[in-house]
Amino acid sequence: MHRQLGAGLLESVYEICLCYKLRKAGFRFVSQATVPVVYDALRIGTGLRLNLLIEDQVIIELKAVEELLPVHQAQLLTYLKLAGKRLGLLINFNTPLLKDGIRRFAL
Repeated sequence: MHRQLGAGLLESVYEICLCYKLRKAGFRFVSQATVPVVYDALRIGTGLRLNLLIEDQVIIELKAVEELLPVHQAQLLTYLKLAGKRLGLLINFNTPLLKDGIRRFAL
C-alpha cells in the first residue's frame, strides 16, 4: 500500500486503505474504537479514539508526520494503559520506506 501510494497523504487516507487491506486478509478489527477515560468518579465515555484495534488485542496508531515525536509514543502508551491492552504499533506513513516508520510498544 505504501509503495503504491507513497508518502504525503492524510492519515485518514492511509487508515481507510489499511482497513481495506485488513478486511481482505480476514482480520477482525475496529476502526476509530472509542475507549472511555475514567478519573475518580468521572467517566468520559468518548475519551479516546483508537485508529485501529486489531483482533481486540493490538492498538495501531497511525501518523503522517515529518518525524515521530515523544508525544506520539506517550499517546500510544496511554492508549494501551487505558484500553487494557499490551501491544501497540505506532506507524508513520510519511517516510520513504514504511519499515522505517514503524515502532512497536508493549506494556
